[in-house]
Amino acid sequence: MSASTSIDVGDGSVRQLRVVVEVEDLDVAVAFYRDVLGMPEEFAVDSDDDARVVALQAGRATLELVTAAQRRLIDRLEVGREVSPRVRVAFEVDDVDAVTDRAAVAGASLVAPPTETPWRSSNARLDGPGPIHLTLFQELG
Repeated sequence: MSASTSIDVGDGSVRQLRVVVEVEDLDVAVAFYRDVLGMPEEFAVDSDDDARVVALQAGRATLELVTAAQRRLIDRLEVGREVSPRVRVAFEVDDVDAVTDRAAVAGASLVAPPTETPWRSSNARLDGPGPIHLTLFQELG
């Protein structure tokens, strides 16, 4: 792991990262991410033709770009085998054990329990509604 450098790009830079996911059952997905993971609703819009959107806040956002080799390495360290698709969503939480348990009870499929990583975080893997392959992680210091 190498250190990263922050670059101030001035006016015109990206102000927000928004991940847009089509889900089969919006109500189930919203209940999971809003009520179980605690992501507050930013806005919701319903249309006459069953077109609906709900945006949930996720705190600070980053776009983590990895090579295929890095994705496989992370899978091996966190899960023990290659499991993640090319896109995975990660949420930092205060108590990874408690949130993982809550998520599993609420219907997420546990892929791997919280596991300490070499970069000093505890990471759990789940398949949540959406379908979204996700990591819940807690920084350990």
